[in-house]
Amino acid sequence: MLSSIGGVQGLAESIAPGLVFTLLFTFTRDLTLSLVAALAVSAVFTVIRLVSRTPVTQALAGLVGVAFCAFVALRTGNAEDFFLPGFFINGAYIVAMAVSVVVRWPFAGLLFGFIRNEGIEWRRQAVRVRAYSLATWIIVAVLALRLVVQVPLYLAENVAALGSTRVAMGLPLYALGLWLAWVISRPPAAPGGAASTGGSRPDDRSGAGTDG
Repeated sequence: MLSSIGGVQGLAESIAPGLVFTLLFTFTRDLTLSLVAALAVSAVFTVIRLVSRTPVTQALAGLVGVAFCAFVALRTGNAEDFFLPGFFINGAYIVAMAVSVVVRWPFAGLLFGFIRNEGIEWRRQAVRVRAYSLATWIIVAVLALRLVVQVPLYLAENVAALGSTRVAMGLPLYALGLWLAWVISRPPAAPGGAASTGGSRPDDRSGAGTDG
């Protein structure tokens, strides 16, 4: 799970800006100061990656995301709106993943299939499509849980609680959902004890050894 979110540094990059914003605003009630601090933290992580010559994609994406959230909050003057863009992004992911299951191209299959060297051959086996569909619904459930918990806090303008749950239910919870999806969609074990893949037996439609 830790590896899937970029290790300890990736975890810190995900949590720190929102946490700093929440803590500062809770204690100072100064929106501008809190937003600048969150941006500064995100910028520091980007600089660290540049200096250490490690991939900067995640840090840059985080910096752009924090900057946009800060822009929205400054325009409205409401601290809770710092978290508003995340709701729309979360909802877009839910819709996209649900559609992927309906059209029988489940998101989990596209993601895990290439990691497992199945490519898209898993689509030839109904049992694998079902497994990856279930795995995708697990990820959708994690995303939906965020909205169920956080939207009421946003409407109540409870910045402290919203920020706290945003940290707790952010990337770490998403990584847990990915891990559960990975486990539930494991290919059936081959006779030799190794997991079989769709790429090795593309015409196998028997579905023997279904995922548990």
